[in-house]
Amino acid sequence: MSFAELQVCAVEAADVTGGVCVVRCIGGVARNGQVYAAGELRTRLRGIERYGRAVGSLDAGHVAKAHLTGPVVALLARGQVLTCVPPTGHALADLEAWLATGPPLLEEPHPEQLRILGTFGMQNEELPDGVRLRWGRVALAAIDRSDRPEDRPYARAYLIQRFGPGEDGDPDRDPAALCRDVLARFELTPAQAAAQARVWRDLPRPAIRRLRRIKNLIRCTEPARPYLAATDPLAAAVDAWTAVRPGLP
Repeated sequence: MSFAELQVCAVEAADVTGGVCVVRCIGGVARNGQVYAAGELRTRLRGIERYGRAVGSLDAGHVAKAHLTGPVVALLARGQVLTCVPPTGHALADLEAWLATGPPLLEEPHPEQLRILGTFGMQNEELPDGVRLRWGRVALAAIDRSDRPEDRPYARAYLIQRFGPGEDGDPDRDPAALCRDVLARFELTPAQAAAQARVWRDLPRPAIRRLRRIKNLIRCTEPARPYLAATDPLAAAVDAWTAVRPGLP
């Protein structure tokens, strides 16, 4: 299955049978007949119109009118991203079973597509917290299967910020484990980072990127820090990095 994403620019018409949206293709190639996910809901792309003419596909970066099926169209909002899924879709329970045991799906989702689906479900405030947490675990599993492991601390920080520490030893919502993971990604000490930050304009580009990456990752510890004991050496290490952060480029 080809990967594709559509971002809603405007909903022009909608009723119980479907509607018309102005969309921008922001990834892959959208084609007539594809099924798109909006959270747990599904809609089919039944037609694409550009400059008043029907076309069969829409490439990334281009805008068109999308004719979509189903009442979900009336629920769409500006900026919402629709992700292409297999025609039968992948229910949350199916994805969880596949991630846990590895049984074959009819069409295995691409890791990036799976991450997008999981992240959308995790951040969807219309869903119950328990369901959002399940989607969060899907997002983390997708990150583990992708070439973007640096995204994992951000997803874990979001889960802790929104839902607090995990119960029953949930490692994905363990504040101390998150802080240790973040600090283990730094090649410098706080003192070294602070020294480089003072002359960052003179540094080579890779060193500047490293400092900016550190600056972004430090923020992932913010939701976890209140749960660390004041006497915990890990808390002192996090505080040392937090003090350095404002001076980083």
